[in-house]
Amino acid sequence: MILPGTHDAAVPATLFRGRPTRPEPGRALAKPRWLTVRAPGSPGYRRLKRLVSEQSLNTVCEEANCPNIGECWHHGTATFMILGGVCTRACAYCNIEHGRPGPIDEAEPARVAEAVRTLDLAYVVITSVDRDDLDDGGAGAFAAVISAILALSPRCQIETLVPDFGGRDASLETVLAAGPDVLNHNIETVRSQYRRARPGGSYDRALRLLDRARRHQLGVPTKSGLMVGLGETRDELLAALADLRRVGCDILTIGQYLRPSAAHLPVARYYHPDEFAALKQVAVALGFGHVESGPLVRSSYHAHEQAATFAARRRGSQGESVDTHP
Repeated sequence: MILPGTHDAAVPATLFRGRPTRPEPGRALAKPRWLTVRAPGSPGYRRLKRLVSEQSLNTVCEEANCPNIGECWHHGTATFMILGGVCTRACAYCNIEHGRPGPIDEAEPARVAEAVRTLDLAYVVITSVDRDDLDDGGAGAFAAVISAILALSPRCQIETLVPDFGGRDASLETVLAAGPDVLNHNIETVRSQYRRARPGGSYDRALRLLDRARRHQLGVPTKSGLMVGLGETRDELLAALADLRRVGCDILTIGQYLRPSAAHLPVARYYHPDEFAALKQVAVALGFGHVESGPLVRSSYHAHEQAATFAARRRGSQGESVDTHP
């Protein structure tokens, strides 16, 4: 089965999930054989899908058409997306709907916490849409969800995949004060592609958030992710890796960009698995504590294993303090 949500042909609609369609310049690239996955449908997948529906929860797994949804949900791992399913930004690579979000659902933290308890999760990822309409960018909701989860499942580890909060330091500190085990913010692409792919964001703002998180909360690993295939050069990728290490990023994911629809940026090229392996070698040599790099890798793919591997390596390091970054 070819990955869902990666249509290259034009569609007759003017808008798709709040975005205008884009004409394809030239012939679309053929997808390589390594970008195939089995259709989901295991008992574990169906159980989690039913629970998400019953609790009226959003998951980035569904909204972003993640290719790993079958595998992750089969193992009872999900990334819960809070603050609704409508984003105030319209990133040109993202499948989440763009528009005007509704009001905050005050009961959402309790529902997410109950889902985590019901599934008996040992590790959970919490993310959100961008909420530029809120004074704190949604940071208070992150803190409320973390607190609710820990109240019902005190042994559960929590990774927060946060937006940039418009650069508000106070919002980031609100999330960190709630006690996440990992602070993740995806830089997504190289500097030259930001205006095109992420017009509401800032390359330097993303780096600053990661640096601020590391300095403010010593001992909490920071994490980020990159997509490849948007038109970046290898030198630009290497520069982005160096920039992430410069701000002390600990855990890194690198994956292939896949076009969700004709309203999104086209794929400039598909990277071979050997190229992902080479990028991993470079990243490890730069000093990242853990690196996941492959065509189907996404930020939350094997997130619990990423955090556990990094923690084990840090514990096993000799002669290093908890904060090993300049």
